[in-house]
Amino acid sequence: MFAAVTAATSTLLPHRAWGTLATIGYALAALAAAGQLLARRRRAGTPLAGLPARWAVTGFAWATTALLPVVAQSIQRAGGRTDRAQEEVIVVEHAGARLAEHGTPYLGHDAIAALPPGEQLLGYTPYQPGMALFGLPRAAADAWWTDARVWFALVTALALAAAVLTLRATAGPGAPRRDAAVLRAVQAATVLPVCALTLATGGDDLPVLAFCLLALALAAAGRPGRAGLAVGVAGALKLFAWPVAVVLVCWAVTRRAGLRTALGALGLPVLALLPVLLVDRDALVENVLRFPLGHGLVTSPAQSPFPGHLIASALPAGRVVAAALLVAVAVAIAVRLLRRPPRTAAATALICGYGLLAAILLMPSTRFGYLLYPIALLVTAPALALAERRPEVAP
Repeated sequence: MFAAVTAATSTLLPHRAWGTLATIGYALAALAAAGQLLARRRRAGTPLAGLPARWAVTGFAWATTALLPVVAQSIQRAGGRTDRAQEEVIVVEHAGARLAEHGTPYLGHDAIAALPPGEQLLGYTPYQPGMALFGLPRAAADAWWTDARVWFALVTALALAAAVLTLRATAGPGAPRRDAAVLRAVQAATVLPVCALTLATGGDDLPVLAFCLLALALAAAGRPGRAGLAVGVAGALKLFAWPVAVVLVCWAVTRRAGLRTALGALGLPVLALLPVLLVDRDALVENVLRFPLGHGLVTSPAQSPFPGHLIASALPAGRVVAAALLVAVAVAIAVRLLRRPPRTAAATALICGYGLLAAILLMPSTRFGYLLYPIALLVTAPALALAERRPEVAP
């Protein structure tokens, strides 16, 4: 239904193109799921409704609602269609070209000011330096497969596969329940319309989310050092992963592995920042701090009608009020972490999920698509809890 409505009513052409293809994919997947339900009602335990069959339907749904639209829009864009990608795809590819040529993905204030007014928004790169790596293929060759979304999808698939293998390898009671919960977590990160739409039209949030989920899976498996590395990769791509990294380090402290986790969780983003900081510090500040905070030459188009945006736009000194609410939420979470740090990966996911949900709702500039972070984190929490259960030792 969401895809069909998007195809018919969206004012964004990449979204409409996604909806046209995804509607068919969701319809076919729904028919397959309905067939599985009927088969299970007729004969309990039938392999047609078993977990492998459900994985197959999920894979088919992701292929038809996300991967196929990615490939289709990439091919059409390579053929000359300029309405088959959102701004973030172009921004990431330009960042990759600048990284290859100048050693930094960022334009400085003066360089952005010199652009025509209609191009100044695309001159900003509000991501961490690692995100520019997804633009390097387009800098090397102009083909459909160098579209940044193709590489977003590939890295997302690899990170999610690693997370699934990590969780399913944990030894504990209730493996069938755990594996079913893992499937639901994967569905939330792939075939949920907000995720499929985001990957097909923009895509930059999906690898960030996937590495965060991988980090939590590694935490559930008792591998804090590797968990820090995974969330550190996410933090080197986008600031959205930094709160997850902080909460994960707090979890690691309860396991006496705080330093080991922090080296990757905080060290990798810092290492990614150092080279561009040395090349052009002012450009880094302009793109990563000033623009997201609303102090750039142009304002962010991320203006979904959530409470923070409505408060900022409707009330006198609304941005101050929204900022104060954000600070209050941050203080409340910090107090909770200090008094009662999370002792499980599941608790870590819940704190991150609810915290990001509150932040997204209260930020003056935000997007509907950002909701994919809290949704996926909250749906993954039960899978993490089941994976963390250890076999009981007989007395």
